[in-house]
Amino acid sequence: MTKKYTIVTYGCQMNEHDSEKMSWLLENMGYKPTENKNDANIIIYNTCIVRENAELKVYGQLGSLKDLKRKKPDLIIAVCGCMMQTETARNVVLDKYKHVDIIFGTSNIHKLPQLIDRHNQTGETIVDVVEDNREIVEDISSNRKYTFKAFVDIMYGCNNFCTYCIVPYTRGRERSRDPKSIIREIEQLAQDGCKEVTLLGQNVNSYGKTLDYHFTFADLLTEVNKIDGIERIRFMTSHPKDLSDDLIAAMAQLDKVCEHLHLPVQAGSSRILKAMNRKYTKEDYLKLVEKIKRAIPDIAITTDLIVGFPGETEEDFQETLDLVKRVRYDSAFTFLYSKREGTIAAKKENQVPDEVKHERFQRLLDTMYPIFYENNMKYQNKVVEVLVEEVSKNNKDILSGRTRTGKLVHFQGDKDLIGKFVSIKITEIKTFTLEGFIIQ
Repeated sequence: MTKKYTIVTYGCQMNEHDSEKMSWLLENMGYKPTENKNDANIIIYNTCIVRENAELKVYGQLGSLKDLKRKKPDLIIAVCGCMMQTETARNVVLDKYKHVDIIFGTSNIHKLPQLIDRHNQTGETIVDVVEDNREIVEDISSNRKYTFKAFVDIMYGCNNFCTYCIVPYTRGRERSRDPKSIIREIEQLAQDGCKEVTLLGQNVNSYGKTLDYHFTFADLLTEVNKIDGIERIRFMTSHPKDLSDDLIAAMAQLDKVCEHLHLPVQAGSSRILKAMNRKYTKEDYLKLVEKIKRAIPDIAITTDLIVGFPGETEEDFQETLDLVKRVRYDSAFTFLYSKREGTIAAKKENQVPDEVKHERFQRLLDTMYPIFYENNMKYQNKVVEVLVEEVSKNNKDILSGRTRTGKLVHFQGDKDLIGKFVSIKITEIKTFTLEGFIIQ
């Protein structure tokens, strides 16, 4: 009888790509994918610990599986990802969710077949977490969601230790992959029909610092730009303090690098940025944005913003609103500050009350949304190149895809266009999307 698996993924693009790797490993063991947990022989939760909400969802999902495990004792339940890199979360799972069979971390995904085999042989709960994750395991294939676009890890870990962030403690210190391995992987993707790659790292701007020779992120972009078949290059995430003039020049000059930059600012107050250990001021950030826009006039800039960091005053929040108005972002990921055990900020006594955070959060949205709409108005009646990605879930005659600037576009078309580039004339503008029709 065919064995089946389900992987539930929380968090960032790196987690999504980790799940693609696990999918490949499982299918090489003979498992087939299913979205129905009741049909699965193994269920894996790939977890995120950046926000409390994602963590609570995992615990809720694990609790809901108790009855299924009772009915299907041979069902394997596994939990991996950033949550499992913390001893506290591991202990919660071990103490309260004893029906979980396998726990592993972010650096030993390649061992998944061995962990399953060990559990099957012993029947014991297997815990395998690498605390000092310095090793880079190359050449793990992936079952990618799309054939025409792909995530490619270029580095792992983070050295920045922002005071609100748990990532350096769960993903470890920075390690850059060898550029030759990265190029080989992307060349193979291109041969398989991939047209767009997104280079991933916690801070791609510091790529190369752990290599034994001088090779920067700008150098890597230059090499990827040479690969035949690849037509678009994206990357994330960029830390403002490490975004060099060489990188800006490479983005401006390399024809395949998309005119979109995700540049997390987190806050607009220099005082709060210092408390966050971001290592730049509001003025530094604004000068950097001005330099980027001067070099790449049509660039779309997106960001991350945290509302209610400990000690944030109304004056600090007004600085954030002022920065948003001056930068005029194309979109933003916005978050209410969430305490993360093990971080410096979680220990601060001057926590902002929830009702204040929620009120400020709404004011931030009310400030940003009109800007997003006004930025999108620049596309009215323009013809844009769109890489077609998928069929609408609500209307099988409607397709969606993205422009080089990352704008989501909806239009009528046949599903045979998925994976192809089309020219779309924009006829309707919305806050988060564009609509139009195909130009023959």
